Amino acid sequence: MARRTIFAGNWKMYTVRGEALALARGILEGLKSPIPHEVVLFTPAVHLFEVAALCAGGPVAVGAQNMYFEREGAFTGEISPAMVKDSGARWVLIGHSERRHVFHETDEDVNKKLRAALQAGLLPMVCVGELLDEREAEKSEDVVRVQVERAFEGLTGGEAASVVIAYEPVWAIGTGKVATPEIAQSMHGHIRAVVEKLFGGDVAGAMPILYGGSVKPDNIAGLFAMEDIDGALVGGASLKASSFLEIARVR
Repeated sequence: MARRTIFAGNWKMYTVRGEALALARGILEGLKSPIPHEVVLFTPAVHLFEVAALCAGGPVAVGAQNMYFEREGAFTGEISPAMVKDSGARWVLIGHSERRHVFHETDEDVNKKLRAALQAGLLPMVCVGELLDEREAEKSEDVVRVQVERAFEGLTGGEAASVVIAYEPVWAIGTGKVATPEIAQSMHGHIRAVVEKLFGGDVAGAMPILYGGSVKPDNIAGLFAMEDIDGALVGGASLKASSFLEIARVR
């Protein structure tokens, strides 16, 4: 059975209300002709309700860029799984490299958020990836293996089957650098092998693993042609409907 293919846009801390709605409308307009991939938009939290309402019943799903792992409480500035779900969002991004390296989230935090997302009935996309110095020290595979193992700690195979992984080489995010298709494929194959060791071949074989890191219209075809690359988590190029749609239409 073919794996699901997913193209997700991460808008990060960009767009005010009017820009967000115009961008979502542009993407919806461009998807009136169906494509064979799932499309997800990870919007800033303040836009979740309106973008989710705009996209309801259509070909685009909406997700939060982050959430806290507690159900409720005195956690000023955070949003809970219940809040994400109540907004109309179905997805949540967990462990993005900027959350790890700017806001110092740990592997334990990622695991707690993943478990909380699953318990709330959300669809989690978990990000993993290595720093430049880790790649130069030839530690990439070990770093990513540990991130995957710790993220999935305590999960059953059934729970793991609901998770999507996004591989983001941190050295390629927002830098204009991109892993070659061969480098990306090697790491995607490694990630799939780690998941297989944890949960077996059926879960590993069906799990979508996306590539993220300076994805653009001119490099997506080579990446998507690789056996274990099942789509992309797109940053800067997702902020223009035309470029994001060009990426998402790849076959």
